[in-house]
Amino acid sequence: MQRTELVIFDCDGVLVDSEPLAAAVLAEALRELGFAADEAFVYRHFLGKSVATMRRIFAEELRWELPADFVDGLLPRLQRRFRDELRAIDGMAGLIRGLNVPCCVASSSSPDRLHLALELAGLLPLVTPHVFSATMVPRGKPFPDLFLLAAERMGAAPGRCVVVEDSEAGVQAGCAAGMRVIGFTGGAHAASPAHRAMLEAAGASAIAASAAELPALLGLGEQ
Repeated sequence: MQRTELVIFDCDGVLVDSEPLAAAVLAEALRELGFAADEAFVYRHFLGKSVATMRRIFAEELRWELPADFVDGLLPRLQRRFRDELRAIDGMAGLIRGLNVPCCVASSSSPDRLHLALELAGLLPLVTPHVFSATMVPRGKPFPDLFLLAAERMGAAPGRCVVVEDSEAGVQAGCAAGMRVIGFTGGAHAASPAHRAMLEAAGASAIAASAAELPALLGLGEQ
């Protein structure tokens, strides 16, 4: 195993337990448009993917055109839900404080959503300014662009980066970037054996069910 130079965390479902909240808000908004959707549909099609990718999936695969102002209308609803219910994943703050290598965040979420989620969870001071959004690259996950950008900006070789991801698209992106990927199932949406199997099939080299399991899997103490 090469020496780890950088740990790259996804945000939603890894640092903050936001995926059930976001899925509920999105499914509700889609139903209001007359599109039959529930949280399971949202997870299946959009977990870990950017807004641009979501629009492409609707247009090309689902043959449904989202209104131009759909995302703008969605954000305030999501922000209200976050302010009422969002919490950090247990143990992540302590894990980040204890790392002996640099870390950053690379997420499919928009910068505004990222900033709010990290701020509400009390994690923003621990990762600022090293927060990267899929809006900064041409292609979102499962393409490697975002992780490669994060590594470049942080001055780390891709082969010496470790990614912590909760989604199939995120694991695929990390693997495509030539990075070691640890699948994370500590979020409320990811606890099932099926989710773990999905992450393993996507290429995760190990699975952590909690923040407490990550230090040993990161292997930083051996450096």
